[in-house]
Amino acid sequence: MTYMFGFFLIAAIVTSAIAVLMTFPPARIAGMVRIALPVLMIGAGGVLMAVGRGALGLPLAVLGFTWLARARRMGSLGGGAKSGATSTVRSAWFEMELDHDSGDLDGIVLTGRLEGQRLSQLSPGELHALYAEAVSDAESAQLLEAYLDRRMPGWREDAQADAGPRKGGASGSGPMTKEEAYQVLGLGPGAGAKDIREAHRRLMKRVHPDSGGSTFLAAKINEAKDILLD
Repeated sequence: MTYMFGFFLIAAIVTSAIAVLMTFPPARIAGMVRIALPVLMIGAGGVLMAVGRGALGLPLAVLGFTWLARARRMGSLGGGAKSGATSTVRSAWFEMELDHDSGDLDGIVLTGRLEGQRLSQLSPGELHALYAEAVSDAESAQLLEAYLDRRMPGWREDAQADAGPRKGGASGSGPMTKEEAYQVLGLGPGAGAKDIREAHRRLMKRVHPDSGGSTFLAAKINEAKDILLD
């Protein structure tokens, strides 16, 4: 009977934890899943101690608390954009991703001769040719420029010689929506004002022009914050 009681108690804890997780937005679930195992270890350790198995339960609970404390220090809790998160910005030509941890940019070509290709898989020659095609769309050109500035510093001289002055045509992507704003900040729908400000602050450190980042991306991040906090 003691073991049956322990089994049902653990099952109840797991069920309750899942029910609580389902009430959070997806961005928070992603972070909280990382602490599910240490929480279960703590719960199991408590059950074992309650049924007289302290020799097994106490070390298990201590290990769970240690793991949980480490997760807190690494920023695994909460609903903001944490380790492993990415931001997404789209234009007529590209869907660009910014890695929050490294600050690296990569993207997918959405149209043209290289449609479906990742920028990181293209050669310098292909990137120059792609820029010559996409330069007619202002947003797309600025996104590709931000990528090229990181991957190939000094590329602009060759691009200007090949493509000539940019015409700066209007972008066809339209105003940013709330859904796009969440993607730009790397957040899930329903994120709170605190998470939005934290994500904005963290991303601006990565892309601010004063730190060698992109003026265009910084403007997009600011726009996303304003839309979500309006």
